[in-house]
Amino acid sequence: MQFRCAVLDDFQDVATTFGDWPALGDHVEVVTFTEHFAGEDDLVAALADFDCVVTLRERVPFPASLLDRLPRLKLLIASGMRNSSIDYATAQANGVTVCGTQSSSTPPVELTWALLLGLARGVVQENNALRGRGPWQSTVGADLHGRTLGLLGLGKIGALVARVGLAFGMEVTAWSQNLTKERADEVGVSLAPSKEELLASSDFVSVHLKLSDRTRGLLGAGELALLKPTAYLINTSRAAIVDQDALLTALHEGRIAGAGLDVFDVEPLPADHPMRTAPRLLATPHLGYVSRANYERYYGQAVEDIQAYLDGDPVRVLG
Repeated sequence: MQFRCAVLDDFQDVATTFGDWPALGDHVEVVTFTEHFAGEDDLVAALADFDCVVTLRERVPFPASLLDRLPRLKLLIASGMRNSSIDYATAQANGVTVCGTQSSSTPPVELTWALLLGLARGVVQENNALRGRGPWQSTVGADLHGRTLGLLGLGKIGALVARVGLAFGMEVTAWSQNLTKERADEVGVSLAPSKEELLASSDFVSVHLKLSDRTRGLLGAGELALLKPTAYLINTSRAAIVDQDALLTALHEGRIAGAGLDVFDVEPLPADHPMRTAPRLLATPHLGYVSRANYERYYGQAVEDIQAYLDGDPVRVLG
C-alpha cells in the first residue's frame, strides 16, 4: 500500500518546492492542502486516508477526539520542536509517532521590527497616498532613538529584539514573571520593577511571551489603559496574551497610537472579523515564521522525518 502524506495549510502552495520530496520515491504520495480546515469533521474527511500529516506550527490542534477518528494515521510532523496543540498521550496510545523540525527565531524578530517601524513611520499610509496620488507627506513619524522599548518577555526572541532596539539607541526595559536582573544584565537591558511600570513608561511595547495559564489575558483593559496615548503595542507572539476586545476598544477610541499584530484569536482571520477594519492597526497574516530559511528547515526536515520513520528509526521525536 502506498504511504500517503498530507501537508496542511500550504497557503502559498510552496511546500513541495522546499525539501527533497522526490527523494522519498514513488511509494510516498504527497498531497498539499492550500485551504484551512476549521472544523474537526472537515479534518477527518480530508485526512482519513493518510498515513502521515505535516502540520504548520500550532494552527491545527490534534486533540484526542481528532486522533481517535484517524485510525490510519501513523506519523504526525509538526514544524518546530514544541507544540502544545497535540495530545501526545493519545498519539502514543494510538500508535502515532510525533516528530518535529528545527525552527529559527530570527524571522519573528525581523517581522516584529517590520511592524514596529511600519507603525512608527506611517509606511503603509504614506505608501498608499503616494501610489494613489494622495497628499505628499501626511504623517509625522515617531522617533525610536532615545525612546523606551518595553519588552514583555526576554527569552530567545525577546533578547534578539532587544539588541536591535539598543542598536537604534533606544532605552530597553523588560519584564516577565520569572525575569531576573542577572538575565536582564546579560542582555544589556533594564529590569522593569513591574509589568505596570513597564507599560506606563514605554513608548513601544512588544510581546514575546509563551502562552500559558499565567500569560493568557495578561494585557486586559486595565493594563492597556496604562499605556501612553502616543504608545504602540506590537504582538507577534500569541493573540490570547492580549484581550482582543479590550485592544479593539483602545484602537477605536484612540487610547493608544496604534498596534502591530501578526497573531489573532481565530486564524485564518474571517473576512468579517473586526480586526480587519480596526483603525490604527498594522496587521499581517501570521507571517512571523514564514521565511525561506524557515520553510527550508520545516519541509526539508519533514522529508527527513518521513524517511527516518519509514526506515524504522524515527528522528526528532516529540512527546
